[in-house]
Amino acid sequence: MSVLSYKYRLYPTQAQVAGMEAMLGAFCDLYNAALQQRIEAYRRRRKTLRYTDQAGELKAVRAADERLAGYSFSAQQQVLRRLDKAFQAFFRRLKAKGKAGFPRFQAKARFDSAEFRVGDGLTLRKSGRLGLTGLFGDIKVKWHRPLPPGAKLGAAVLSRSAGHWSVCFQVTVPDVAVAERDGAAVGIDVGLTSLVATSDGEVVPTPPWTKRAAKTQRRLQRALSRCKRGSQRRRKAKQRLARHSARTANQRRDVLHKLSRSLVDRYAFIALEDLSVERLARSMLAKSVHNAAWGQLRSFLEYKAASAGTRVEAVDPRGTSQTCPQCGAVVAKTLDIRVHRCLCGCMMDRDVAAATVILQRASHATGPGHGLRTPSQRGAA
Repeated sequence: MSVLSYKYRLYPTQAQVAGMEAMLGAFCDLYNAALQQRIEAYRRRRKTLRYTDQAGELKAVRAADERLAGYSFSAQQQVLRRLDKAFQAFFRRLKAKGKAGFPRFQAKARFDSAEFRVGDGLTLRKSGRLGLTGLFGDIKVKWHRPLPPGAKLGAAVLSRSAGHWSVCFQVTVPDVAVAERDGAAVGIDVGLTSLVATSDGEVVPTPPWTKRAAKTQRRLQRALSRCKRGSQRRRKAKQRLARHSARTANQRRDVLHKLSRSLVDRYAFIALEDLSVERLARSMLAKSVHNAAWGQLRSFLEYKAASAGTRVEAVDPRGTSQTCPQCGAVVAKTLDIRVHRCLCGCMMDRDVAAATVILQRASHATGPGHGLRTPSQRGAA
């Protein structure tokens, strides 16, 4: 069985928005109260509380708080599990690194999601609308694609982002054997100037998402900083800034979805670099690395390829741009040199040459470029 996620946009009325915000506020108070209880239990009695300890008291808490009594019991259990996961992650990081950030109290403005079980607190109506326990009326859903036939719905996450509401269903579907298809193979080199360069010679420039949005973002941030804390003007300025950032992220995601779909449809085998994006994002090129979103592109490629019969293989990225794709010789060059030239007569675009080397490494090519199978020296990308 495979678990997939299907996300849909919600269009609630103003009264429903107020009801969902009140629900998230109540869940946030429950989260903070449970965190405070854990802190006090350890401080006073040196006792470490677990999820089972706090879940056993949830009925008594609901009886004392009429706000919580009106909402889904299982959704409130998920709030306590969320806190328990935060503590498990804290202890895991503490054991691995020796230091870690302690779980923090949550602000209601940043407590933006709640998890439900479909049929228990969250119901799909026959009309195609969404029903929530404790909320008056059903919420309109934009079904831009149907759920898989025969799929089993498990959890559903209600979320708020930049003033928009959405629901993400966790869908369990039977595993379907997808045979690997025959077809063309391609190597892909990702970069900052060229988002993607293929071994076939195709070059896709990186759209300047961040640069294009920077001027407006600076203006919105200055407007936010001038507003008085807690005022309505500050709330509206904060919402405008959030919507602008979300628009930039949506543009990036749209381009990457279309690019990954195009590559998966055209090729039966895709080779790419096994880059450590997290490490690159800590360098002086961090802003450009985040703008290119290499990790997101790889994720889109892998999950689309899994259902299309396309094979994706990641190879060692070291020296791919410093190696000749024809003879395998090392041709050192700095980042400002954008054309690969070798003594063997090979001359091509630097990124296309790197993409060709990546494909050769993935297919374990012999003949021209056989020297690629030997360990290469780390060089400039």
